[in-house]
Amino acid sequence: MTGLGAATLGESGGRVMAPRIRAVYPTARLAGPACTVECTPGDNLAVHVAAATAAPGSVLVVTVGPERERGYWGEVLTTLAETRGIAGLVIDGGVRDVSALEAHGFPVFSALVALRGAAKVAPGRIGAPVSVGDVEVRAGDWVVGDADGVTVVPEESLAGVVDAARARAAAEQRVFADLRAGHTTVELFGLDPTRVERFD
Repeated sequence: MTGLGAATLGESGGRVMAPRIRAVYPTARLAGPACTVECTPGDNLAVHVAAATAAPGSVLVVTVGPERERGYWGEVLTTLAETRGIAGLVIDGGVRDVSALEAHGFPVFSALVALRGAAKVAPGRIGAPVSVGDVEVRAGDWVVGDADGVTVVPEESLAGVVDAARARAAAEQRVFADLRAGHTTVELFGLDPTRVERFD
């Protein structure tokens, strides 16, 4: 799934998260079914519980509400998640310990980086639909993230979106070959160059 890329999947029927959700280090890549998490703003108790109980291979997809500017995740939770086989994290909030996350090679996608930590006492929810990066995510939806961003593929649409993405990727390879052979994008895409005014 990661081989198709978030952009290709997003152009093939996936739901693209808002650009604020970015990889915290350039080589981060993830793909897996979502374990959805909803935190009380300013508190990450639900994240701790999810990291301890989610199925191996899951991607934690977390909403923290309007109080994004806290470090809801860091090296401690990363170490726990690794031992539990968690595939990665997507959070519409802040994380910290970025250098450590990169050293671990644990893929994290977040809205920002923040030093201030979170409390660990307030209620939360695991498994309910959440809105992360302005996209509704349900437990079991597939989440794919790379340097371009994050795309969500609804569980019931997975096969169709993957087929469409594979076809799109194959078509792009043909375009690349045509470009290397001397064609232009104006020719290949049937663009109208007369709509562009020239002064040279």
